[in-house]
This record gives sequence, C-alpha cells and structure tokens, in this order.
Amino acid sequence: MQSTRLTKLLAFLTTEPNDPFILYALATEYNTLNDTEQAFYYYLKLVEEHPGYVGTYYHLGKLYEKHQQSEKAIEIYQLGMENARQKGNRHAFSELQGAYNHATGLDYEDD
Repeated sequence: MQSTRLTKLLAFLTTEPNDPFILYALATEYNTLNDTEQAFYYYLKLVEEHPGYVGTYYHLGKLYEKHQQSEKAIEIYQLGMENARQKGNRHAFSELQGAYNHATGLDYEDD
C-alpha cells in the first residue's frame, strides 16, 4: 500500500511532470520506503533533466554507497561538486566535498 505522501506526490506529478522539486520529493520518498529501483529512477532523471538541482547529487551518491557502488557514488559527488560550483552554491559544494572525501578515504584522521 502506498503512503499518503507518495500518493499526493504522484498526483502532483500528473499536473507538473517536469517540476524538479516534485521529482526530488518522489526520489526521496521512494528511498525512505526502500524502493531502490524507483529512487534511482527519479534521482537519475533529475541528474539528466535538471543537472542544476544540486541537492540530488548528495542523496544519489549516498544511495549508491548504500548499495556498495562506491565508484558510481564518487562520480556523482564529483558531478555534483561541478554543478554546485557553477551555481555558486558553496553550502552544497561543501557537503558534496565531505561526502566525496569520505567515499574516497580522504577524511582519515591522524592518531
């Protein structure tokens, strides 16, 4: 059974099929519901159709990491950092850089 939130988001999608916020909300909701296939579908749709929607990259990268696809996660973090830099979004860039550093092992601490 679909969640109420998912049902509402799908209804919004029928009226605004290209709205990046709705696509992002759907990806996030599917991710929350552990529907990995649909989460990947909507996150990848955002990357392809709305590359400037920088919030996508962090969550898509984390989803790749969750499914032991660290090379894809690293690629997505790099792409996200490029897009965040182009948009001048320093906050998103910083978060993506932190995720990238963690995924690549660059966030180690000296003892």
